[in-house]
Amino acid sequence: MRSFLAALAVILGLLLSAAAVPAIWVDRNIVQENGFVALAAPLGKDPDFQKRLATAAVNSIDAGGTVPPQVAGLVRPVLESAATSLTGLPEYPAAWEETLRKSHRLNFTDPASLPPEADFSTSLTLDVAPLVALAAKQVSRQVGVPLEAPGQTLVNIGQANQRQLVEQVTAYSPLGYSLAVGAGVAFLLALVAARRRWKVLAGIGVGALVVAGLWALVSRWAADLVIATASGNEMADLFKREFVAASAAGFASWTLATAIAGGVLVAAGVLIRVAGGRARRR
Repeated sequence: MRSFLAALAVILGLLLSAAAVPAIWVDRNIVQENGFVALAAPLGKDPDFQKRLATAAVNSIDAGGTVPPQVAGLVRPVLESAATSLTGLPEYPAAWEETLRKSHRLNFTDPASLPPEADFSTSLTLDVAPLVALAAKQVSRQVGVPLEAPGQTLVNIGQANQRQLVEQVTAYSPLGYSLAVGAGVAFLLALVAARRRWKVLAGIGVGALVVAGLWALVSRWAADLVIATASGNEMADLFKREFVAASAAGFASWTLATAIAGGVLVAAGVLIRVAGGRARRR
């Protein structure tokens, strides 16, 4: 009976862990602002994405109302030049980080607090206002004409109903911590109930290896599925492709750590079994 209860506890713990770890990863790296910024920051170094994003930011500058007509013709070439040189400015990394933070707040906040121009019911958006402000500052220095950057510049990067998915992820990902606690309790109960604890350790280790393999397969399948869905927006598809690749690489490190832990537990169980067998022979 004790062995049966221990086996049930191990299975329960593995099932809870299989759901808990991905949920915790999503909460820490996507739902939480600092994690999202750290995960998406390398996207700002992608040459194609840099070029498209800088162009979108510069094109959003409304110079018509602030630039005198006699110098408007001078400003346009400078704007075009700024689109290519923006990413080389020393202030660009900080502006890109602030873009990510503003975008995260825009997409992961209460819809009631979003601006009217954001279609919060259907789409995801980037707020590139920090990049626009950087471009406006650069142009102003070059032509000597002050340009006022807008406080918010939204670029649609999503598809219909994706914000609903964001709301669901935001609501359910924190549950991963509770599931992890439950998994830990289940494993402890298995160790207490088991007659041969080495079997519990080995069983948890084998289960962890299996779960890690399933995570790898599901992660690859999900990434391929998301990337294969085209939005018709080149910049949005580029952002999606790079962000999905970064997410898959980030979760892969957790998968590898789980596999290593599983291997260690299997080895520990075997060593305890061998050591116990030798002790009984003496």
